[in-house]
Parts: sequence; C-alpha cells; structure tokens
Amino acid sequence: MPVSMFEFVSQAKLPTRFGDFTIHGFVDTRNQQEHVALSYGEWSIDDTVDIRVHSECLTGDALFSTRCDCGFQLEKALANIVEQGAGVLLYLRQEGRGIGLLNKIKAYALQDTGLDTVEANEHLGFDADLREYDICKFMLAHLGIKKVSLMTNNPKKVNALTNLGIEVVRRQPIDHGMTKDNKKYLQTKTEKLGHEFDPHLFK
Repeated sequence: MPVSMFEFVSQAKLPTRFGDFTIHGFVDTRNQQEHVALSYGEWSIDDTVDIRVHSECLTGDALFSTRCDCGFQLEKALANIVEQGAGVLLYLRQEGRGIGLLNKIKAYALQDTGLDTVEANEHLGFDADLREYDICKFMLAHLGIKKVSLMTNNPKKVNALTNLGIEVVRRQPIDHGMTKDNKKYLQTKTEKLGHEFDPHLFK
C-alpha cells in the first residue's frame, strides 16, 4: 500500500465531556476525504490497544437520532477508552455505510414505507455496505499501534483489519443503544449483515 495514498496533517488537544483526547487529522489523497483519530493515554508498540473504528453518522452522532445505534456506540466507545486508561477511536468519513448523507436520507424515506436498511440501499442501486477500511492501517501505524482490541459487533471489521495486517487480539462486543425506533434495524443488521448482537435483545 503506497504511503502517498494517505497523509497525516496535524494534531491538537481535544477536551471532551468524556476526557481529554488528542485529535489527529488524516487525508486520503485519492479523493481528498478527511478522517480523524481520537487518542487517549499512552502505550508501547507491543501493547494491545483498545480501539473502535467508527463510520460517520451525522444523524446519530450529532443530531441524536434513535433510528440507529451509532451515536450511542460512539459515546460508549469514548467512555470505554477513558475507563481503560488508553485507546483510540478512528472516525471515518463514510456516511450511510458509504452511500453518503443525502442517499442515506433517501434510504430512510424508503424505510419509512416498510423496506429494511439493506433493501433500501439495494433499491437505490447500492450494495448493502460500501465502506472501506484501508486507511486504518496508516492511521494506526502513525499512532504506533500494531495490536488491537476492537470494539465492534461487526465481524467484517475484524476481517478487514486482519486482512490489512493489523493483529486483532480480541473483539469486544458493544451492545448499546437499542431503542423502540431501531430494534428492527438492529435485527436486520444481525440477520442480513452478520452483526453479532446478544439474541436476547430481540425477545
């Protein structure tokens, strides 16, 4: 993977209501898409570091939507990192599983008519999940991380990082944020996208 595909831009202090993080800015030079990492604490190159790879969700992360569990998981991951004393959140700018914000709104409109999240994306002509994770290797290498404990319910993220040469020592489930508005959405992610949630959540 050519290093020139990705670039580190800058870093700065980022105090949050969870704790004092450092924000690191990166750019994918192929499309000028900007991504960030939030780091907390310190580690050595041989440590297994707690991380979450979080794809942007404006509606859930910033607008407090309860249609998905994204905002809840973002907050839980940041809280977990501070509680553990060290860790990183990689925030990737790939809204709506890679289809973009406005297409996600179109997909929401289709879901309002009865389609599930996968059917809505496919109706719009997209695959169910178009996300890419190749920049994660560059971001983690920049932060001095080779081994991770990955906070996710999505085994495909484990496979993606493993295929990039990142050692995923363990997967930490992050079952958090079920609401009456997103229960069907979470069940669809489990049944059609292979996400691993506690089955008792749907009873």
